[in-house]
Formats: sequence, C-alpha cells, structure tokens
Amino acid sequence: MAGMVDEWPAEREPERAVFADLGLSEPILKAIAEMGYLHPTPIQEQAIPIVLQGRDVLGVAQTGTGKTAGFTLPMMDILAGSRARARMPRSLILEPTRELALQVAENFIQYGKHLKLNHALLIGGESMSEQKDALMKGVDVLIATPGRLIDLFERGGLLMTDTRILVIDEADRMLDMGFIPDVERIVAMLPRTRQTLFFSATMAPEIKRLSDAFLQNPKVITVSRPASVATTIIAGLALVQELDKREALRRLIRSEQVQNAMIFCNRKIEVDVLYKSLKRHEFDVGALHGDMSQSERTATMARFKAGELRLLVCSDVAARGVDISGLSHVFNFDVPHHAEDYVHRIGRTGRAGMTGHAFTLATPDDRLAVEAIEALVGAPIPRLQVDGLDPVEWAEGDGRKRRGRGGKSAAKPDAKPRREKAPAKPRPPRAEEPIAAIVAVGAAVEGPAPVARARRERPVRAPREAERPREVAREPDRSRERPPRREGRGRDDDLGPAVQGFGDDVPAFMLIRSPIRAAQPRQTEENPA
Repeated sequence: MAGMVDEWPAEREPERAVFADLGLSEPILKAIAEMGYLHPTPIQEQAIPIVLQGRDVLGVAQTGTGKTAGFTLPMMDILAGSRARARMPRSLILEPTRELALQVAENFIQYGKHLKLNHALLIGGESMSEQKDALMKGVDVLIATPGRLIDLFERGGLLMTDTRILVIDEADRMLDMGFIPDVERIVAMLPRTRQTLFFSATMAPEIKRLSDAFLQNPKVITVSRPASVATTIIAGLALVQELDKREALRRLIRSEQVQNAMIFCNRKIEVDVLYKSLKRHEFDVGALHGDMSQSERTATMARFKAGELRLLVCSDVAARGVDISGLSHVFNFDVPHHAEDYVHRIGRTGRAGMTGHAFTLATPDDRLAVEAIEALVGAPIPRLQVDGLDPVEWAEGDGRKRRGRGGKSAAKPDAKPRREKAPAKPRPPRAEEPIAAIVAVGAAVEGPAPVARARRERPVRAPREAERPREVAREPDRSRERPPRREGRGRDDDLGPAVQGFGDDVPAFMLIRSPIRAAQPRQTEENPA
C-alpha cells in the first residue's frame, strides 16, 4: 500500500510570478531584491506591465495590497531616460494627506536608490521657500497635496507644461475629503497628451464619472471585490452603552495581546479627549489629527514606529497615510460615518499575510451605520461581549443618533408611563365678547363642541349725527371761547405791556466796562471824540 501511495505525483503549488517577469529594468530589480521582495502582489503583477506600455490605468484594490509600488516602479523605469528642467516636473502624484505623500516619497527613495532620479514634496506645514528651491533644481517626480500645489502654482513657482504622467492615489478618499474641484482644476493645468493612473480602494460611482472624464481608454484592473476586507483580519463588534465606551476600550486593550494599535475617532475633539483619558490611565499613547503641526505629527509617527508608543489615537486623516509593518490591532472607538472608511481603517492591520485584529465599539444608536458596513463588505461583523459590562440591545426605531449622551429618545427601563392630560376646561367668556360667544361656550360644556368658535364682534358704535333724534334748539355755550385779541398786540391783556430789550433784568456781565474802552479818554463836552 505504501508503494502505491509513493507512485502518485505530489501536488505542485501554482507558480507565482516574479518581478523579473514584469519588464522592469535592472537597477529597479536590484533595489527590489535588496529589500527582500521576490513575488509581486496581484495588483502589481497586473498594473506594472500596463503602465510600462503607456496606457491609462484604473486600479481598484483593497488597502494594503501594494498599490503604491504598482505605479512607482514602472514610473521610475519610464522617467529614467531623461532629466527634468527647472520648475517643470515630469510627473505628478496627488495624495489626499501629508502622511500618504511622505509614504510615497519613502518608496521612491528605497526603490530608486540605483537611479539618478530626484523627487520633491509639496505638502502643507513645510517651508514654501525650500519647496521652491527644490523645484528650481529640476524635479522628476513631484508628490503633492492639492492645496499646496494650487497655492504654489498661483504664486508662479510651478509650471505643469512638461508633466507627462499623472497619478491620483486613493482617488475615493480624495473625493470624500472634498478635493473634487481642486482635482479638476489641477487636471486642467496639465497637457492633454499625458498618461493618467487612478488607484483606489473602492469603486464608487463618482470615481467612475471622473475616470470617464480624465482617462482615455483605460485598462480597468480589479484584483478583489470593491470594499472587501482581507481574510487575514479577525473582526469583532462590541455593543455597549455610550457612557461605557472608554471602559470597554480599556478592557479590550488589557485583555488582548496588543503589540501596537491604532484607535480611530470620528472627530478631532474626540481624539484629544480619548488621548487624555488613556494617558490618565497610564497607557503609552499618542495623538494624531489634522490640527497638529507637521513637526508634531512627524515626531509622533516616529515614536509610534520606533515602539515608544503602543497606542495611537487618530482621526480619519491618518487612516490611509500610516503604513506600520506588523500592526497587531485596530480599534474603532466610533463607528465611521461612511461605510468605506471602515475598510480603510481596518486595512492598517493584517498586512503582508500576517494576522490582524479589528474591533469596533458601537452604541445602540449606531444600528444603521453598522448595517451599512455589513452591506458593503457583504458579511456580518461577528459580535463580541466585553467582560464585566452588561449586554446591550439595538435601539428601536431608525437608529439615528440624537443629541446628548445616549440619545434623548431612549427610554429608561424603569421610567413610569406618562399620564394622559385631561381635556382643557372651556374658559369663561370675556366681558366684551358678544352673546354668540357665550352661547358657544355653554354648548361646549353641555353638549358636543361646535364646529367653529363664534367670531368676536365689535362693540356697538355710537349713532351718527344724522341718526340722532332732533332736540330743541338751544343757545350755544360760549363760556369756553377765547377772548378776542386787541388790535396791534401780540399778547393777551393779562401779560402786561410788552417789554423792549432786557428791561430791568440786564445781565451783570454786560455792565462791566471793557478794558479797551476804559483806556480811551472819556467823551465830554470839553474833550469830544
């Protein structure tokens, strides 16, 4: 029997492609080998040959599949033949965040160390004069965020007439952050004869519309179902009360073997509050959000990558801009507003075939947001119970969040039912109301309510002069008539005679003799003036 088994041929694993089969040049292959990479990822295997052919590409792949190397490697091969001129970059890569721009720049340094290519970064928070000096030296690859690029272009420090390759990385995130007008304006600056590459984690309808406007006969590359979650990620969802979220997070961190973790919040103010709370409970934690200066963000990321910080509380601005090898956990302290952000957040873990964990904290009012995420990924998120906390059920109704902690609409379990209000008693009629209103009130008390309240009539007016009865003619009463005025007089007789000038009431200051007048000789008969 053993001999028969040995005669069966052993099953062979399907042969995987290597980078040498993709048409890359020798300097790039040497840099890839020095980094320890041998086999390309699916998106790299399909995108690199198409980009080398000069065609437009629309690549859709989940986060963490190597999209960055999918366009940086062939770009460097295309640009290796010539040099750039001052202020005229030969290629442009647009990134939604500064962290992503820094990550792409690091890849160019690693992959292009055997090539004579230079790059420049145009991101906020850095000196614009230094960025202008780098552009004056000639740039082969320009990596920029839309805001700083437009700002420098309007100042005359940048010309886009020689740009032949355009890359819009994380296109769906670019649109979510409101960069659609900026992207359209930047594309209008570029020459029509160019190669455009779109890489995105999801394929939203807006991405399809922009691809039809910017791309010419593109090659669509989809290596996985849009918005799918990597199979190496173990996900879980804990339903807790709003006031128990911080306690639930601390219990999960202590119970799990957390090597390093990123904790995502929906708002920047929540990042600061949660950071202070974890710091107060003696956790090694740092904070990262858009309001921090670039130097603070760089220093925080350096400490987190070096292992000095075990936890990093951040907003969605860093959801795709942080590439940490071996990230063990991701915690969603808040359920994201957009279902696509859930995929981007948890995609920070479970990379390179390693197992990752992603846990989400939800409140009873997050039901609709959780259902949208489960509909997007095509599978329910496994539920988990936090030790020491009471189980919680979903809120009734539409599940929309309301103001205040826990939602004002959530009824307390021991709340007493409200008593119905007794019907209002009819008010007594006012004195000026007519008889019809009094009758209507009385009918409301004794019988059914009338259809409408009687209209209030105006009080009876006095009869006109013509309608008054005739009276006996009487003598007119002239006792109130004013006495006739005396001819030539402007006042009545009781005021006395009219006064000319000041009369006897001459002011005292007018009786003081002027010094100039006193110095002159007095006019007399003997000494006339």
